[in-house]
Amino acid sequence: MTLNKIPTKDRESFTEHLQKSYRILALCGAGLSASSGLPTFRGAGGLWRNHEATSLATPEAFEADPALVWQFYSYRRHMALNARPNPAHFALAKLARKRPEFVTLTQNVDGLSQRAGHPASQLHLLHGSLFDIRCTSFYCDYAEQNNFTDPIVPALAIPKESSQPLPSTTDNTGAEASKSLFDAMKGAKPSGEGKDLDISDAGIPIPNIPVEDLPRCPRCQKGLLRPGVVWFGEALPEKTMTAVDKFVAESKIDLMLVIGTSAKVFPAAGYVEEARYRGARVAVFNMDKQDGKKGLTEEDWLFHGDAGTLLPELLRPVIGDIPADTVEPS
Repeated sequence: MTLNKIPTKDRESFTEHLQKSYRILALCGAGLSASSGLPTFRGAGGLWRNHEATSLATPEAFEADPALVWQFYSYRRHMALNARPNPAHFALAKLARKRPEFVTLTQNVDGLSQRAGHPASQLHLLHGSLFDIRCTSFYCDYAEQNNFTDPIVPALAIPKESSQPLPSTTDNTGAEASKSLFDAMKGAKPSGEGKDLDISDAGIPIPNIPVEDLPRCPRCQKGLLRPGVVWFGEALPEKTMTAVDKFVAESKIDLMLVIGTSAKVFPAAGYVEEARYRGARVAVFNMDKQDGKKGLTEEDWLFHGDAGTLLPELLRPVIGDIPADTVEPS
């Protein structure tokens, strides 16, 4: 659904309700960051080097092969840092500044909402962040937030394209040709110049990294560091859940925004019905017409398309324009 294909009555009714909405809750998923170019690793094709991405996101996988798991997350950190927040991220950040009682609950770990300037007090990270790290030692409570070092340790640098052997046009001794061949045979070098290799492709070789070269806790000097994301089988952050539950229970909710998520996974999905119980009308923004459709009433809205295009336009009556050249706050 492009903007000019949104039925006029839907656009007008959403605008009217948005303008009188103050207590707003948003639930965001991977579709929010789609137009930033980040892979979702979900659903069909959700593979990384022939591994189901979900199989790498477990404590058991980290215990069995911490190097492989760190290579997966280092790749995701690198991709996220090289992506830019899209207009939808900036639109939500601006709505948060316009509506102090607007709370965003995001399932994304890519850090793009934070980089768009979304107020931290109004942004709750359900699944943690790629840029948070913590020690795995039972006896150590070291944790660090917003570590944007890339690579986090030298061994996890993304390999670069290697040079190709070239014949010399000036030397007839063979020395330059031999040197060119030798340099090419060294293969991809993490520290070299050139284009990043796509190590999500199983056809691209990656090094076997010794455990001693993986991120190590600076406090206890013994425990391995791990990404500060919530893995399958782990509890969601208690502080986050408590804050969101308190917001929902405090008073009537005017509007629930469901952005780029199927809203099928609990407990996040339960907030949609909880908000509806608290009086909210629901607006779904999704590329898939079927995602989020279940349970919608005639009082709700389903906007089919890219959130990066739809949100800035549909929120404009409250937030104003999002300039095309909007950049991350310094």
